[in-house]
Amino acid sequence: MDIKQSRIHIIDGLRGFSLLGILLANMLIFQYGIWGKDQIQLYAIPPFDTVTYQLVKILIEGSFMPIFTFMFGFSMIKMKESLEAKGLGTKRFFARRFLLLIVLGIIHSEFLWEGDILAFYGMMGFFLLLFMNRKPKTLLVWGVVVLCVISLLGLVPQEKNNPEAVADQARMETYVQKTMTVYGTGTYEEISYHRKNEDPLGLPDYKMAVLLLLAPILTVPMFLFGMYAAKARWFEKSYEERTSYFRKMLIFLPVGLILKSVKVLAPGYWWSGVGDISGGVILAIGYLFAFVWLFSKSQSSAWLMRFQAVGKLSLTNYLLQTVICTTIFYGYGLGLFGKLGVLAGCGLALVIYGVQLIVSPLYLKQFRYGPVERLLRMWTNFSWSGSPKPKAKQLPDKPMSL
Repeated sequence: MDIKQSRIHIIDGLRGFSLLGILLANMLIFQYGIWGKDQIQLYAIPPFDTVTYQLVKILIEGSFMPIFTFMFGFSMIKMKESLEAKGLGTKRFFARRFLLLIVLGIIHSEFLWEGDILAFYGMMGFFLLLFMNRKPKTLLVWGVVVLCVISLLGLVPQEKNNPEAVADQARMETYVQKTMTVYGTGTYEEISYHRKNEDPLGLPDYKMAVLLLLAPILTVPMFLFGMYAAKARWFEKSYEERTSYFRKMLIFLPVGLILKSVKVLAPGYWWSGVGDISGGVILAIGYLFAFVWLFSKSQSSAWLMRFQAVGKLSLTNYLLQTVICTTIFYGYGLGLFGKLGVLAGCGLALVIYGVQLIVSPLYLKQFRYGPVERLLRMWTNFSWSGSPKPKAKQLPDKPMSL
């Protein structure tokens, strides 16, 4: 297997691997709501579920979505290089791609689930075009600087006893209690209305606008690190660099775990939020190096091929996870919202992902792309085949005959 092909396997495998962690983290949202997952005490879960919840917070939440984010930035650079190799411009291809991601995300959040990320990725894609032609070192420096700055947000003290904070908490608890009833027993229309109209924060419009503008900054570092890695030619010689990956894994994994553990195991300290923000990114990088080190020795591993297949169908698999889980937990389906438990939810996530590990390779034996991936390629490349059309070479003018 040549270097280029093995690199593709590792990249798609990482994307597929990240979907496992994303599903495990999202299972908290599917079961308890996007705001209720952080008010887990209102669900009176048993002690073993409390331990599982803490482990998910430390090991999973906030550390697998960054891997997917990293791969998004990585793939942008690779797509740019591929288009340029065909003599094509890049802006119109990226613009169409990001617009469709936004549309798919709006449809996803409007009709199915509030935890959508596709629209966000589409909007971030336009922002990242500003960095497409930057040097690798510039991308790395910007990523580190932004990570340091956003980590300082964790220093903001939380004054839980002042009247405003008490009122905010009371409003949130009321919202979560209503969500339990509506999501667990409501019809599709009732759940949709609750999702779109109920406000758990009670913030004025200008504050919401500021939050919406600042929120994307939290994800910028991993986008930039992914772009840096692509330009620095990471993973192209993964077997030769196994020792390097192993050493980096031994640094990033424990540091990330320690930083993330602080807020979960010792909450309330004014500095604990810093570790939570930076630790999520550092742990994600550790997982990334661990995965590449594990599979770089055996590029033909059956497990890697299965992760790769899930990664190639990442959009389709991501949307299927939403359809399956909302049907299981919401009132118009089995109505298990808030009833299954954290540990059982993790087991369910493993079962769903296990099925995707089995079905995805079988699907790719019959079809080259998933349905959503094919739609995205067709629209991005403006081609029924889904492939970009190379620029027609201009023939030299023929000499005029006398």
